[in-house]
Amino acid sequence: MDSAPPKAGQGAVLDLAKHPTAQKLVDRCCQFFAEVEDLTPGKDLEARLNKDYGPGNPYYEDLCSYVRRGLSEGWVAETEINGRTYRRGKIALPSAETRFFSITAVYMESQDVFAGQYHQHPYGEINCVVQVDPVDGEAELEGMSGWQGAGWTSPGPGTHHYPRVRRGPLVALFFLPAGRISYKATPDMQQPLSV
Repeated sequence: MDSAPPKAGQGAVLDLAKHPTAQKLVDRCCQFFAEVEDLTPGKDLEARLNKDYGPGNPYYEDLCSYVRRGLSEGWVAETEINGRTYRRGKIALPSAETRFFSITAVYMESQDVFAGQYHQHPYGEINCVVQVDPVDGEAELEGMSGWQGAGWTSPGPGTHHYPRVRRGPLVALFFLPAGRISYKATPDMQQPLSV
């Protein structure tokens, strides 16, 4: 049995070889991961990402550009969870290349508040909030620290929530350390002390 870690794209829902823009997205994510791999998800990282890597930062702008192009090409969040307005797609599994982050995109769209699947972040999460319409975009994603438009959220280890969207369409491009996510959490569970 081969025990070598998989490369980005192997075993993932998305075949990167068929989508050159997706490969460019993964390559750019890997450059970003090289800068943030030793940082711990949570409120402090969320503030730092919004300050240092928010709108206007080359990483953020490139990630948004690739995601928007991927939406038009049809490979971003291609699997419907609840119709066309709530869908998800794994872009890359954790690997040495991705610094052992997974890369997943979730498309959510609602003018009113819409809640996705309740889940927990065992090791935390780094989440790039991409407004589908960058000109008139008002869409927001609710993170652990409240509503966030264009920018970042970063729930800390052990946190759990309903991902909520309002005011239009967005893509949550999220990075999970070791690819860890759990759908066993329930809203009545206590949040970790760090929240």
